[in-house]
This record gives sequence, structure tokens and C-alpha cells, in this order.
Amino acid sequence: MNETQPELKKALIECRRSFLFILLFSFFINLLMLAPSIYMLQVYDRVITTQSTETLLMLTLVVVYLFAIMGCLDGVRSRMLVRISNRLDNQLSPRLYQATFRRALATPGTASPQPLSDLTALRQFIGGNALFAFFDAPWIPIYIAILTLFHPLFGLFAAVAGLVLLTVAWINEKSTQGLLDQANREHVLAQELATSNLRNAEVIQAMGMMPALGQRWAHRHQEYLAHQSRASDRAGALTNLSKTLRILFQSLILGLGAYLVIHGSLTGGMMIAGSILMGRALAPIDQMIGSWKGFVGARTAYARLDSLLSTTPSEPARMPLPPPTGAVALDAVIAAPPGARLPTLHDIAFACPAGEHVAIVGPSAAGKSTLARVLLGIWPIQHGAVRLSGTDVAQWPRERLGPHVGYLPQDIELFNGTIAENIARFGDVDPGEVLKAAQKAGVHDMILHQPSGYDTPIQSTGGVLSGGQRQRLGLARALYGAPTLVVLDEPDANLDAAGEQALIDCLRQLKREGTTVFVISHTPMILEHVDRVLTLKEGALVSFAPAVREDVQRAAAQAVARAPSVRMRARGRDEPRPRPPYPETPSQ
Repeated sequence: MNETQPELKKALIECRRSFLFILLFSFFINLLMLAPSIYMLQVYDRVITTQSTETLLMLTLVVVYLFAIMGCLDGVRSRMLVRISNRLDNQLSPRLYQATFRRALATPGTASPQPLSDLTALRQFIGGNALFAFFDAPWIPIYIAILTLFHPLFGLFAAVAGLVLLTVAWINEKSTQGLLDQANREHVLAQELATSNLRNAEVIQAMGMMPALGQRWAHRHQEYLAHQSRASDRAGALTNLSKTLRILFQSLILGLGAYLVIHGSLTGGMMIAGSILMGRALAPIDQMIGSWKGFVGARTAYARLDSLLSTTPSEPARMPLPPPTGAVALDAVIAAPPGARLPTLHDIAFACPAGEHVAIVGPSAAGKSTLARVLLGIWPIQHGAVRLSGTDVAQWPRERLGPHVGYLPQDIELFNGTIAENIARFGDVDPGEVLKAAQKAGVHDMILHQPSGYDTPIQSTGGVLSGGQRQRLGLARALYGAPTLVVLDEPDANLDAAGEQALIDCLRQLKREGTTVFVISHTPMILEHVDRVLTLKEGALVSFAPAVREDVQRAAAQAVARAPSVRMRARGRDEPRPRPPYPETPSQ
């Protein structure tokens, strides 16, 4: 097999043996479909003329037996198509999920589960009855040839009727393709807009944005409905025309047959059998026209899936590397957010030995969060290299590197599951490691006061946990498994005084364990516990120097003066709040 073939096409080719069996079954099914015509031919030309009830009984038993076999074969054919569609889904869904995830990383803000819906649409089309028309279509010339054996005019009439219906099918394709493609695009955009709105439901509700955003969604949805309705109207009209023409042709051939019978060129049995064969010959074309909307939808889904898989190749297998020690070095790194052309980091170069704690400071939009993502290999770089223990971070298989790093982003995302599962990163839950991580993050007591402790289910959208509690659980998740490199982006943003003290204690313990830590913060208490301060300004490295207490205090004061919202976001006011009896109480 050609290894350069698209993955989707290759997956379909791997099912060719099953498709050949379906084609073989279709051969016998269509062969057995001749039974009604032959039965009517024999009844009219033999039974009626001979008045033989024994012949009628035998013919009836034979045709019932043949119909039973045909029904069994048709049932097996349907089951095989369902199995093929499920096989394709099982084969492609893990790869497609990975590609969808990687596209979300490459183009932040455009994440959508649409590819998984496209795979479902393709699977349903392959597993449905619409595909049978394409397997039965090769028999159209055979039916027309049999009709020609009855009489040449029968064959000519059937050929003309078939061409007329094929013309209707072609008009259906040309008149609806553009409208259905546009409707599909508008539908995807409407779904993405609705998903975005639901994800930010609280903000929308709080600021009364629902009418405006609802109007924008309604506009997209109405555009989708308009194109869909126009396409459906045209397809419906052509489908009805095709059905009407098929019935008309099937009736007209009876008239032609009667004319030939009157002139002695045809028997009555041939006339009836010809009408049945005519209907069978035109049925696949009529069925294709009726299921054309589903076919166009499957074709569009196939094109989108093929484009996604082609533009997002699977990661190559890499040789396992020894666990990293935590030493980090950046060599002339130039980086930008995915999809952006202008870099936000310019020629960043520094080296950090294992076990050091580094504070990343700088004004807003200095590139601090970009640097955090670059350190972890989340965002690709345009130039240079990020090395972890001497190895380019891009060369690490992510599933092998992940357990050795911890990351706490600004926006904390927890997932549907228990607290223990979230801390354990949804791998095999090691109770001992979960407890260590929770105690290290200072969140153990808070977890014990939840309704079911570590088994308390939480939701990705909030639930019973406050913002500070979610942030501390995110910190425990980052510390799970004793990673050698930890990156914390504004870890104190939602913490109260007790939470800040727990964070300081956590940093001290990480220092004792020799864990390399990069922390983005302007809080003096945190900056006092780092070894170095890395200062960024407009994406450039201003300094990377050992932390001196007076310098740290001055830098922190300047940073706070430049960005007072950081402290306000942390506490809601500049003075510390009274410490509650427990780290935090659940928000109502």
C-alpha cells in the first residue's frame, strides 16, 4: 500500500475486503431480484394457459424460498456496513481526537469538536441504507439488457428513462451543492459561536450581553436555515420529480408492452415482467436522488476530515529519553503565539541549573505567559531552541515528558471527575502521590471538608469550589508525581492570606526537593523566595540576575505600581483579609 496516501483514504482502502463481500452479496441480491419478474412471467404465460395449480404451487414455494434467502443476504449486508462504519470510527477516532487537540493548540480560540461530529456523519452514512444504491447501480445495464432480450423497444425505452433520471440526479447535484456547502459552513460557525457563548455564560449574564450575542447567533443560524431551506426545496422538488417520472415510466412501459402484445410481438407475462424489471432498474437512481442530501453531507464531512488529518500529521515515534533533571536553557529563542506572525519574544537566551527558582517579572504584555508556554513546549518557537536537561523540548514525546513537568496557568481548568482524579491528571490514581501533592499545595484540609473528601465530584464549569480553591487544586495537580520542572503563572491571583502562606510553604518545600521552578508573580512575599529574577520588557530579556532582597523589593514595588490590578485580583483590596478557620469556604 502506498504510504503517502491520505489517512482517511487509507482507512477506507483497508476495508476493501469487506466492501468486496458487500459487492458479492449485492450481486446475489440483485440476481434474486429477478425472481419476481420470472415468477410473473411464468404465472401469466404458463400457469394461466395450462390452468395447473400444481405448477402455481411449486412456483410460489420457490419464489418464497428465494425471497427468504434474499432477505437474509440483505440483512447480512446491512450488518456488514454497520460493522465497517464502526471499524472506521474505532480506527480513526483516536487519531482524529489527537488531531483536533493539536489543532486547538496550534490555533487557540478556534477549538471545536466539529471533526468528531463529521466522523459521526460519515459513519452514519456508511452504515445506512443510502449506500446500497451505489452497490446496486452497476446492475442497471444488466436489467436494461434483460429488457432488451424481451424486446428491443423495451430496452430502448428503459435506457431513455434511465438517462432522464440520471439527468435529474445531475441537476440535483449542481443546484444544491453550493447551497449545502454554504449551509454546512454557516452551521459550523453558529455552533462555534454558541459553544463560546455557553463557555462564558456567567460573564454574559452578569453584563446583560445575552440579547446582543443571541442576535449574532440568530443571524448565523438564520443564514444556515436559509441556505438549508433553499437546498432542501430544490432537492425535494427534484426528488418528487424523480419519483413521479419513475412511476410514470413504469406505467408507460406497460402501455408499450400492451401495444406489443396486441401486435403479437410480446406475451402478457413479458409485459408484466418488463414493468417489474423497469422499476427495479430505475430504483437505484431514484434512491440516490432521494439520499443525495446525506451523500453531500458525508462528502463535505469527508473533505473536512481529510483536510484536518492532512494538515495535522501524527507525531512520529521517538526514542525514549532518560528522565530530565530540571536544568533549563534557552538559546536565542524567538517565539509568537500560534498563528501570529509578529514575535512576542525576541532573542531570549539564558541558562538555569536544576533546582533553581526563577521569578519572571515585567509589565503587562511583556511576554511572560508566552515564555511560560515556550518553556513547556506548548507553543512552538520560530527560532532557537528550548532545552530541558540538554535535550530540545520539542524532541520529547509529550506523554513521556508530561509526568516530569507541572504547569499552573492563569486560567485554571479543572475537568469533570473527582478531586483525586483531577490531581492525578486522570491517569491511574496513586493515593499516596495524590496525598503528597495535596499536602504540598496546602489543600489537604480543604479537601477533607468537601462532602466526599477526595472522592468529591467536581465540574469543569465551577460547581462547589471557589476560584481560590480551584487554583490550589490546580497547583496540587501541577505537583503530582514530583515533577522536576514546575511553571506557575500568577499562582497567587485568587488566593487569600492563608492561601499565599501555603504557596510560600510549597515553594520552600520544592526548593528543598531540588525542583526547578519558574513563577510569574509580582508579590513581594513570593519574590523573596526565588534565586533569580528574569525581567522582560516588550518581549526582550532585560536582566537575568541573582535575586537581592533590596532589588527584589524595588522590582516588586515597581511591578505592582505598573499593574495594580494584579493585587486587586488577588485580594480585592490591598490589605490582607482576615484568615478564615480553613483555607477557603466553598462559594455559594
